[in-house]
Amino acid sequence: MDETYDYVVIGGGTAGCTLANRLSADPAARVLLLEAGGRDNYAWIHIPVGYLYCIGNPRTDWCFSTQAEAGLGGRSLNYPRGKVLGGCSSINGMIYMRGQARDYDLWRQMGCPGWGWDDVLPLFRRSEDYFGGADAMHGAGGEWRVEPPRLRWDILDAFRDAAESLGIPRTEDFNRGDNEGSSYFKVNQRRGVRWNTVKAFLKPAKDRRNLTVETGAHVRRLVLTDRRVTGVEFEQGGALRTALVRREAVVSAGAVGSPHVLELSGIGRGEALAAAGIPVAVESREVGENLQDHLQLRCAYKVSGIRTLNERANSLFGKAMIGLEYALTRSGPMSMAPSQLGIFTRSDPSYETANLQYHVQPLSLDRFGENVHAFPAFTASVCNLRPDSRGSVHATAPDHRVQPAIRPNYLSAESDRRVAVDSIRLTRRIVAEPALQRYRPVEFKPGPAFQSEEELVEAAGAIGTTIFHPVGTCRMGGDPGSVVDPELRVRGVEGLRVADASIMPRIVSGNTNSPTIMIAEKAAEMMLASARQGLAAA
Repeated sequence: MDETYDYVVIGGGTAGCTLANRLSADPAARVLLLEAGGRDNYAWIHIPVGYLYCIGNPRTDWCFSTQAEAGLGGRSLNYPRGKVLGGCSSINGMIYMRGQARDYDLWRQMGCPGWGWDDVLPLFRRSEDYFGGADAMHGAGGEWRVEPPRLRWDILDAFRDAAESLGIPRTEDFNRGDNEGSSYFKVNQRRGVRWNTVKAFLKPAKDRRNLTVETGAHVRRLVLTDRRVTGVEFEQGGALRTALVRREAVVSAGAVGSPHVLELSGIGRGEALAAAGIPVAVESREVGENLQDHLQLRCAYKVSGIRTLNERANSLFGKAMIGLEYALTRSGPMSMAPSQLGIFTRSDPSYETANLQYHVQPLSLDRFGENVHAFPAFTASVCNLRPDSRGSVHATAPDHRVQPAIRPNYLSAESDRRVAVDSIRLTRRIVAEPALQRYRPVEFKPGPAFQSEEELVEAAGAIGTTIFHPVGTCRMGGDPGSVVDPELRVRGVEGLRVADASIMPRIVSGNTNSPTIMIAEKAAEMMLASARQGLAAA
């Protein structure tokens, strides 16, 4: 039977859980949250190192892959996206990062009033529960827990010392508007356990009688009547169901899922829809375009005379001690985020703010999800924070179960290739400093044979991989060509918004999970205000 809801939220991930909490805070509003995946009751979701068992696992991951990438030597990459309540907050690296003040001020300058740093900072603070307490930049008592990591590594401290000797300053907080410097990342954990958006936002609202959460609910399309969303059609348990929409539907399925839902509903670029066999309902030429992602270059070095995780993880005794340490204290390697030490710096002094981010790890491996190497080593992954390359996500068939085509177009811009070359060279300069040279580092990725510009571009394509930050495919803007306006309303359609990382006009200078919570906070605020205005007008 069809049921009517005031709000239908499509996607129970980072944004969706936040929206469900905030929208259902209005007791007069009936809210439905639809999630294609299952509950977050898989033990490895909650143990921090469990991301190794969640990414690439169809129980928790959509297991997407990109098309062959010319910039990566023709390789196709695995492209993890959370398929579980909590979405990517249930499988990601748990790093709490906002980006830079200039990111949001640029959004405002690009025609998005209300999205500048001074506008969004209160939204970050509202949901935050910062371990150090509240101040002008941080909030306390909110839902989104932020804590320091529960271990340190001498090899990471040595890398930080080496960076400092090159003029990269130390900082204790990356989240005050200017993130330049080095520090251990703060993480979304509570006492050594992952803190996802289910725990933060959904569980506190679970007893609200006006909130319904459906899992295993795969959305097929939006139902449009005279260019207004009147329902959401979804498949659940082999049955086809439709939720009727009284006020608004909001698509929060992420940078891959949200444009896919729009295109399946006939909202998109005519040529792309025709190629997928989907009739056009509303022409919106930028749906699925403007894909941006952070490409990480994984530079790796063997070392001597210092401990890394490789040795412990390759020993049965070491593994047993790691497990015991976590069981007793909720600390040690099992409490680790995938990356511990962060560095923000510039590939060239001409950049106004830091344009590089390092994720430095006390381990090395050939590919994500494989065993670590048998020798002591560390990895210094470096990414271009503000790439100029643009890709796309488009439906390939009218069937909602068929994966869309994901084409990031990494390193297609000449400027990105130049930053990649400079990044590898900067990494080598850091490693050449005395603080690290005492451990006799030997580069084996990409390897010392790569020296010239052309060779280093080739090397970047060989060692580059996604760091899981896709954004931009439902671009927000003040111009008529943008997919959504600054209130996140889909242009050309009534009663429909998009609220997730897909609306970013430009990618933020850092990890994207917490900015997605901020976007959902603002979306809910605008939706509830719109409802109040409607009631007042009536």
